[in-house]
Amino acid sequence: MKTAAYVEILDREGALLAEAAEAAGSDAEVPACPGWRVRDLLRHTGTVHRWATAFVAEEHLGPRPAADPPDLDGAPLLTWFREGHGRLVDTLAGAAPDVRCWHFLPAPSPLAFWARRQAHETTVHRIDAESARGGEPTGVGVDFAVDGLDELLCAFHARPKSAVRTEEPRTLRVRATDAPDAVWTVRLSAQPPVTVREDAGDADCELSGPAALLYPALWNRRPFPEVTGDGALAALWRERSAVTWK
Repeated sequence: MKTAAYVEILDREGALLAEAAEAAGSDAEVPACPGWRVRDLLRHTGTVHRWATAFVAEEHLGPRPAADPPDLDGAPLLTWFREGHGRLVDTLAGAAPDVRCWHFLPAPSPLAFWARRQAHETTVHRIDAESARGGEPTGVGVDFAVDGLDELLCAFHARPKSAVRTEEPRTLRVRATDAPDAVWTVRLSAQPPVTVREDAGDADCELSGPAALLYPALWNRRPFPEVTGDGALAALWRERSAVTWK
């Protein structure tokens, strides 16, 4: 996907997140994030948006801590969230393609990284906000869902900090049934997972289904569409795959 496409998705998803949060109310519980209410979701996502904006806008070449979230609630919190989201969209849309700044996953360029990462960050939290609101969730496009699965499996869980590990070697397969070649083989061991985007050899467990359902499922936002083989590996993913940003 091109950077402009990610920025367009980021723009739409942030607006949907704010709409759902406003409809739910800031005190509503967020089912996918135990212990969180909508105000926590807005404070977290708004803080991440501002943190990401600063790297691109100010061209920081090393990691920097995020500011503490504001002690806002209700309408002022929504306004703060929308302002930060808009600034992030404008920054990414207006940045030079060769802008140099820190980033933490492999990418063709820093700008491509931040556009992709923030599009997925915001989409997952939009799903959270809509779960708090209730009703039918907004759909996720197949190509974008496949891209999100690829980022999660091949980038996030390739890092040394991934906790998805097994004492003995095991193999987990993830297969999007509605997209050609959207299959990943995840080799688990006592080391960080090693993932290839291919149907490579036998698997102990396979997680499969439409890409738009697998995407939130692998981010632990909904049940897995289908599990075949050893369900203990699906449970292991649920227990150990959470990605924390600090």
